Amino acid sequence: MAPTTIAAPSSCMLLKTPFSLKRGSKALSLNNGRRLSKRLFSCNAIYNPQVRIKREGQPETLNYRVFFEDASGKKISPWHDVPLHLGNGVFNFIVEIPKESSAKMEVATVELYTPIKQDTKKGKLRYYPYNINWNYGLLPQTWEDPSFANSEVEGAFGDNDPVDVVEIGDSRGKIGEILKVKPLAALAMIDEGELDWKVVAISLDDPRASLVNDVNDVEKHFPGTLTAIRNWFRDYKIPDGKPANKFGLCNKAASKEYALKVIKETSESWAKLVKRSIPAGDLSLV
Repeated sequence: MAPTTIAAPSSCMLLKTPFSLKRGSKALSLNNGRRLSKRLFSCNAIYNPQVRIKREGQPETLNYRVFFEDASGKKISPWHDVPLHLGNGVFNFIVEIPKESSAKMEVATVELYTPIKQDTKKGKLRYYPYNINWNYGLLPQTWEDPSFANSEVEGAFGDNDPVDVVEIGDSRGKIGEILKVKPLAALAMIDEGELDWKVVAISLDDPRASLVNDVNDVEKHFPGTLTAIRNWFRDYKIPDGKPANKFGLCNKAASKEYALKVIKETSESWAKLVKRSIPAGDLSLV
């Protein structure tokens, strides 16, 4: 299957290799991508790569993978190599699960280049018991540290994954699509004792994006959506005989300011992870 090309937007960002700044040049270039630098770069350079999607295998099979490639055809990691920050409170969001679908797709954090695949349990593909009603995916370059107990959320430890995003816009995304989003709120889901943040956001391309800038705007222009998101994630495991998930922060959606705090903290945790300041365990850092 021929790769799909996605143009990622320009940005100012926090970087790690395989992106590096050439000495004496204002342009970013790719190195061989095989060695992980212990240094993070902060820059004002324009980042405008052609990120290509390459699908291997057939959808809804155990060997199906969605890989990301740079313009030269070299594999890169959607988790580590797509920048988080775009400036002015805008972030990259990678769609894992398009709205109105039920296949439980996710970045394979333990596989080389962390492609998107369908999750499995006991060797079988996993599906939600019903469709998810929003685009769902991750914020790149974030990580919920499983060694960190969050004193604000019942002392729950991170779930060892990137931060999840629920994108509430009208358009249906595609697996691997990179969208520019602005955060609006955050839900502190506690899943079997682990803290699993859900950042509620909207694509800048959505017709109503300019109308919503914080949690109260969501209630005004998308009435009932925050409750529906909370209830969906609270209840989706019940059909499998598991208890309902809980939520911290008084069971309410926190503000945009709080969501930005979550993003900042988990981005700092990711930076420590890729610098190997924190043990990676089985996680792939490539």
